[in-house]
Amino acid sequence: MARDAQLKEHWDLLVDKLSAQFADGDALDLDAMIYLVGVQELGQYHKSYKKDEKLNLMHIAICRLLEPYGYYEFNFFDEEGWPHYTVKEELPPLKAGEQSVLMKEALVNYFLEKEYIK
Repeated sequence: MARDAQLKEHWDLLVDKLSAQFADGDALDLDAMIYLVGVQELGQYHKSYKKDEKLNLMHIAICRLLEPYGYYEFNFFDEEGWPHYTVKEELPPLKAGEQSVLMKEALVNYFLEKEYIK
């Protein structure tokens, strides 16, 4: 199967599964899925987050998602349990569509690694 077709198949499966579990079947968008990864990585599930904390959760997720690509490296957990990353390599300038494809691929790889999808 071509790489793009396989990514689309995995992406559609991931959207369907996460949307059914977290959004009563309404399709989750890319940002919502990134947020879920942030909550997963922090591990503090049953908590309400303020706006700035939600942005920090998305930052954690982006760092974690792009870590296998060599852009970030996990550094440490702070006293509140929040993970911190260091930049290993700056992201190249990407067009909006290219950013979207990169994040979709990173999300699919993350959930394949976690065995949430197969």
